[in-house]
Amino acid sequence: MSSPPPSAARLDLDGSPIAPLTICMIGAGGFIGSHLCEKLMAETNHVVFAVDVYCDKIRHLVDPAPPHLAGRISFHRLNIKNDSRLEGLIKMADLTINLAAICTPADYNTRPLDTIYSNFIDALPVVKYCSENNKRLIHFSTCEVYGKTIGSFLPSDHPLRKEPEFYVLKEDESPCIFGPIVKQRWSYACAKQLIERLIFAEGAENGLEFTIVRPFNWIGPRMDFIPGVDGPSEGVPRVLACFSNNLLRREPLKLVDGGQSQRTFVYIKDAIEAVLLMIENPARANGQIFNVGNPNNEVTVRELAEMMTEVYGNVSGEPPLDEPMIDVSSEQFYGEGYDDSDKRIPDMTIINKQLGWNPKTPLKDLLETTLTYQHKTYKEAIKRQMSQASASS
Repeated sequence: MSSPPPSAARLDLDGSPIAPLTICMIGAGGFIGSHLCEKLMAETNHVVFAVDVYCDKIRHLVDPAPPHLAGRISFHRLNIKNDSRLEGLIKMADLTINLAAICTPADYNTRPLDTIYSNFIDALPVVKYCSENNKRLIHFSTCEVYGKTIGSFLPSDHPLRKEPEFYVLKEDESPCIFGPIVKQRWSYACAKQLIERLIFAEGAENGLEFTIVRPFNWIGPRMDFIPGVDGPSEGVPRVLACFSNNLLRREPLKLVDGGQSQRTFVYIKDAIEAVLLMIENPARANGQIFNVGNPNNEVTVRELAEMMTEVYGNVSGEPPLDEPMIDVSSEQFYGEGYDDSDKRIPDMTIINKQLGWNPKTPLKDLLETTLTYQHKTYKEAIKRQMSQASASS
């Protein structure tokens, strides 16, 4: 991985040279942050302050930085909740990107206070420092701010449920519809929506330059964790990592409430292309909220499980289980207070118009890439873990 030579002037979408930026990236050590750091180091001359509590996923970039990246990326181990260094880093940067969040559905039910604090309270200083110091902010929100579709309130056999205006989610038109307060699953979406509203208000009243990103299931290597290997044994990651964990352990994939929810999935490398366009085209991105997803990769969770079982069989060479999937209730899997949205299909009009971005990678291809990585990275560790568990039982 090498930086582009200074003579290779890169241009923005309007044909102007792109000046090198200093970027404060909060949450740089996570799934999205690690891929974005790699992209910035490989293809641009931007400088990154990588802020996080852990650096495992970017260790190859920062511990230590390779000689050709000297002065381009530095790791700052701090927790944004209570570290006075954060404002100094934001002041030194041209742009702050906030990726920090609790974003695992199992936590929304069992850790609603942590979820609300992480996604709203802890984000407040970031917004404040950017606004007070006239620094640009790219804030990562979530597609979950849309909540439930209008169509979900119609009878299941109602013909209007198939009409796009009843389920396609538009940044500037779709309402945000959440479940009742007792359904704590919505703690995440509510916190994310409120910080969006605060950022939008800072823009309207105080001139904050901002872009809000709403990811729709970004998928790829280094996503989430595998319980008991690089995450807590009792942890429940998001759906793709959850199914990967089952496949690696040769366990049936658990379909919550029959796996009837519909989702779209986009390849992380496609999505990072969109983020780079936002970074380098502020005139087109400022003041915008962008859906970033792939409506062509729409499947039910059951269909996703079937595809992953087939792809993983090809990757691993292992025969399928006699019973590859089992149904479980949401209460069994997530606990009391869980609720869900029926469909999450993004409208792509705004990002296509402003940035000319469209996703490229079909679902089967991104599953093959991701499951090949999961098998190569985790299979031996899981074998050892399972052998040790058998020996001690």
